[in-house]
Amino acid sequence: MNKQELPPKTCSIERLVTNEADVELVLQGKKTATRRNGRYADEGEIMELKGEKYIVDKVYSQALGELTDEHAKQEGFQTVEEYKETILSYHPGMPWHPKMRVWVHEFSPVNK
Repeated sequence: MNKQELPPKTCSIERLVTNEADVELVLQGKKTATRRNGRYADEGEIMELKGEKYIVDKVYSQALGELTDEHAKQEGFQTVEEYKETILSYHPGMPWHPKMRVWVHEFSPVNK
């Protein structure tokens, strides 16, 4: 899917990373991606966290069952299981279906 084929955003980039622990992981360089049920940003869009700017490098769809430990590391976790447990703790009662698709937003610092 290229930029022109992406569906409309469902939320704004300001809502992409809001959890304080996640913000700190981004600022420390330990979190370089976030997965959401909707699309929160376009490629090239700038996100600002505590005065630091990050550019969205890639936006694409991914099934939860496709997640690897490398993807979990992008999110600031060591393993998929650790990532899964944390996400489910944020959303009690939410199912984790391997075929469920999420939107991946990969980003990097603008001035580093």
